[in-house]
Amino acid sequence: MSESVYKVIELVGTSSESWEKAATVAVERAAQSLRDLRVAEVVELDMHLEDGKVVTYRAKVKVSFKYEEG
Repeated sequence: MSESVYKVIELVGTSSESWEKAATVAVERAAQSLRDLRVAEVVELDMHLEDGKVVTYRAKVKVSFKYEEG
């Protein structure tokens, strides 16, 4: 088995629909510029409120990808 190193970054995705959509947005956006994504972990969920109503769902997501020296 070969040895590997993975880098972990933290992202915040947002959605007016749901936390699931917010997390998905974060991962899909990361996939546009990072290669070899491996694991995404939702670490925190919160909401932005206005006038006592939910306006935006937010998901803080840790994403790992294989580290390659460039």
